[in-house]
Amino acid sequence: MRIAQIAPLHEAVPPKLYGGTERVVSFLTEELVAMGHDVTLFASGDSFTDAKLEAVWPQALRLDKSLRDRMAPQFLLLEKVYERAADFDVLHFHIDYMPASLFARQTTPFVTTLHGRLDLPELNPVYAGLPAQNLVSISDSQATPLRQANFIATVHHGLPLNLLNPLDRPRDYAAFLGRICPEKRADRAIRIAQAAGIPLKLAAKVDAVDADYHAEVIAPMLGKDADLTGEIGDRDKSAFLSGAKALLMPIDWPEPFGLVMIEAMACGTPVIAYGHGSVPEIIEHGVTGFIVNNEDEAAQALKAADQLDRARIRRRFEARFSARRMAQDYVNVYENLILARRPKLRLVQ
Repeated sequence: MRIAQIAPLHEAVPPKLYGGTERVVSFLTEELVAMGHDVTLFASGDSFTDAKLEAVWPQALRLDKSLRDRMAPQFLLLEKVYERAADFDVLHFHIDYMPASLFARQTTPFVTTLHGRLDLPELNPVYAGLPAQNLVSISDSQATPLRQANFIATVHHGLPLNLLNPLDRPRDYAAFLGRICPEKRADRAIRIAQAAGIPLKLAAKVDAVDADYHAEVIAPMLGKDADLTGEIGDRDKSAFLSGAKALLMPIDWPEPFGLVMIEAMACGTPVIAYGHGSVPEIIEHGVTGFIVNNEDEAAQALKAADQLDRARIRRRFEARFSARRMAQDYVNVYENLILARRPKLRLVQ
């Protein structure tokens, strides 16, 4: 199958550090190539892939200090894909609603995976006013606010099985991984670890937009029992997560998926999370972690985390969240789209 993967230009594919959407696009692209498909990746020129790379912009937009209009390269991306649409059996977009209007006016089947939150009030009239498009959600929960949109499948994310692995080391702290921002609630994580009497290590980035929140809320809470080590990449995650009793995810928003949950599971580390968004779809309570409602429940769950079978957590990850399973789910989506576009055969009387 000839497949085009169209990634956001904001980060490279895969990103050097933080960048959930671009990491998933990379995992999917490489797995499709490994399955024998002819894949072209439309992305920034500093991307790395075994697919054919169609470099739309020289480098990730986030790193291009000369760039003033960040929308201009995105429209160039749409035009380049449109020019080559007939070269592919299917086009797979990861850039939200941007392809809808243009690509509804051509004949190659296309699908868009939505990676972000969909409960924003401005999105309903946007999707209602655009031509109908085939959408994939990354969790059932994510799709709930846009019930009028044409969701044709839910495909949970997956990771390469050899990307992260359990390491044999003492598990003597709680972990927080991702971003320091109000909706991720690192402040809750700090209080939960303190209540359980367990040190907390936070491997997280602080974006400029969240600098005030970090300075005013999180920084005063840090100390010897709550250590912010900064952002880490995949090469450091196995060690970081394997050394943790549990990953704390006390979120305060409808997380569309939460890649950190399956990263922890890949390392055999249980996840203690508030039950918002996709959490109940990902975490099996009492098996791969605990779903909690408040800080007291989270602290008790953290104390009980050692009771969970870490080998079983890894097995559940392998069964449910591999990149191969994700890629096969998408191949099924592509095949259905292509079949739907073929003219129906008429029976000769």
